[in-house]
Amino acid sequence: MRFLGDMCVDIRVVHWLREQGHEAAHLREEGLHRMPNGEIFTKAISENRVILTFDLDFSEIAALSHGKKVSVILFRLHNTRRFNVIKRLSSVLRDSREALDKGAVVVVEEFRHRIRHLPIGGGE
Repeated sequence: MRFLGDMCVDIRVVHWLREQGHEAAHLREEGLHRMPNGEIFTKAISENRVILTFDLDFSEIAALSHGKKVSVILFRLHNTRRFNVIKRLSSVLRDSREALDKGAVVVVEEFRHRIRHLPIGGGE
């Protein structure tokens, strides 16, 4: 899978994804740390990447994507340490790959994750 880490995601999470065989980029590595959310969203669509973020704005943008294929993994964790984020992300990737491929917002909490298929109200 292809991922794009938002600025609020530890860059070492992106490094871990690469170690797992995924193609992953981080905004900081590309010098895009000041890019507005809307442009990040457009970049993710054009590069066919799943956005990794703690920013609630991305789930709202995805919900209003008007059928554009995009996926967002939204972390809603109390423990935001890298090891916990990686542990939760590992579980999400095991369980949610198909949904992410089709377009979804996956909300990741401490002990569960929820999948919202896109477009919202699309019947899945």
